[in-house]
Amino acid sequence: MSKKKQVFEPKVNGQVGMYVCGVTAYDLSHIGHARVYVTFDVLYRYLRHLGYEVRYVRNFTDVDDKIISRANELGEDPISLSRRYCEEFRQDMLYLYCLTPSVEPRVSDHMPQIIDMIKQILDNGYAYRVEGDVYFNVDKFPEYGRLSGRKLEDNRAGERVAVDSRKKNPADFALWKAAKEGEPCWESPWGLGRPGWHIECSAMSAAYLGYSFDVHGGGMDLVFPHHENEIAQSCAACKQSNISYWIHNGFVTVDSEKMSKSLGNFFTIQQVIEFYHPLALRLFLMGTHYRSPINYSDVQLESASDRIFYIYQVQNI
Repeated sequence: MSKKKQVFEPKVNGQVGMYVCGVTAYDLSHIGHARVYVTFDVLYRYLRHLGYEVRYVRNFTDVDDKIISRANELGEDPISLSRRYCEEFRQDMLYLYCLTPSVEPRVSDHMPQIIDMIKQILDNGYAYRVEGDVYFNVDKFPEYGRLSGRKLEDNRAGERVAVDSRKKNPADFALWKAAKEGEPCWESPWGLGRPGWHIECSAMSAAYLGYSFDVHGGGMDLVFPHHENEIAQSCAACKQSNISYWIHNGFVTVDSEKMSKSLGNFFTIQQVIEFYHPLALRLFLMGTHYRSPINYSDVQLESASDRIFYIYQVQNI
């Protein structure tokens, strides 16, 4: 979190633990997602090339508001819907020549670990209960905002965002959500419900890498609130929690706007590889510094295709 260049030094000599936040599996993945996982595939391959034994964990979020909403639209079971799109994502990664991670945990398979972590956070005084919900109390964590550079005052009431009046601070976030009709839910000490998004990654990373590991990564859009909240809740559960390097890749843009499903300006991986070789898409995504934005266009993909063709020609001379 120093935001400075540092010599890479793993916590255990010769070994690297790396956690990358995976997709929320409710639809086909677009090339903005592809950039994340190609970026970290390159890092994974390079660390292995240097001789490190790398334990690479990349999760699937299969319990989430977006999944529930999409399942309701289609009249499907949310978990079944998500599992289908998890398999689509795996196939996309094979198309893009991404190595399979060491572990690919799903949220729905880790409820005991998630519930145990929430219990620990409550026991340590960093959270509170409200009518079946459990919220993290950001005022109890003085270092909140260190990763993103945001101050708590930035999240105070008075903005155009609806604030839950039951919260002690508008920035407090849900660790556990009380059950609602028609949503998947699990038994917990606080009643039936499901976890908040942020606690899911903290619990799964701790389950496979412990509270102290080397690399945590994802897209730049995850810096706040997701990764900021992960740091807070992991440290609240275990004071020894420490991640050495936070790595975030830049966006894929279309006409200088971030590619996203919410804006409707996205192209799925499968749409793109209908017209271009998957290696051309991979090369395009690697065509600039990993933190810089990269603008998607047919011209860029044509150029990447030409370079791939040239490489094949040179190899066969």
